[in-house]
Amino acid sequence: MKPLALLASLAILAPPIGAQPGPGIPIRLSLAAQGNQARFIVREQLAGAELPNDAVGVTSAITGGITLGPRGLVDSSGSRISVDLTTLSSDRARRDNFIKRRTIVTDSFPTAELVVTEIRGLPAALPASGTMTLVLSGNLTIHGVTRPSAWDVVARVEGESIVGKAVTRIKFGDFGMTQPRVAVVLSVVDDIRLEYDFHFVREPSPGTR
Repeated sequence: MKPLALLASLAILAPPIGAQPGPGIPIRLSLAAQGNQARFIVREQLAGAELPNDAVGVTSAITGGITLGPRGLVDSSGSRISVDLTTLSSDRARRDNFIKRRTIVTDSFPTAELVVTEIRGLPAALPASGTMTLVLSGNLTIHGVTRPSAWDVVARVEGESIVGKAVTRIKFGDFGMTQPRVAVVLSVVDDIRLEYDFHFVREPSPGTR
């Protein structure tokens, strides 16, 4: 075969830049340095306030990542997200201190952890762009109690980045926590909305670094 013909054949066979790893090579999605925030939202009625309002606590102290094996299946041994609950903050320091000391008890249970076990709706090969609507399942640990949880996820792929939001709901008693009861808080709805704004970055597969 002539040299030019050989080069043309190799170009056809070579994978394009940014192509998916081979079917047996795992994909590692690591947390980006920016763009990750977890929050809780609880409806409360404060003494002296005419209307209920949302208590919102947030933190960006999040670590972990997700590993996808063949056909987009989750490798749960390498798929966990941890949140440092000692860094939660809202618009009221007294609320934050009470929640950390009496509700979550962060002295004994400083982190919340989600071990991801399945992501339904995820294609076998991650697309290079576009929006995906997914359901993420995993084992959520808060206050020393672990329970299965399902999260509604909307994710957007932007090259090597995946950004979006995951949402689920829990109750205080699900994780052995007591609803806050203090003089300035007349009532707290037993429904906690958990949100996670995420930004994952796909790590280069072996051999492409």
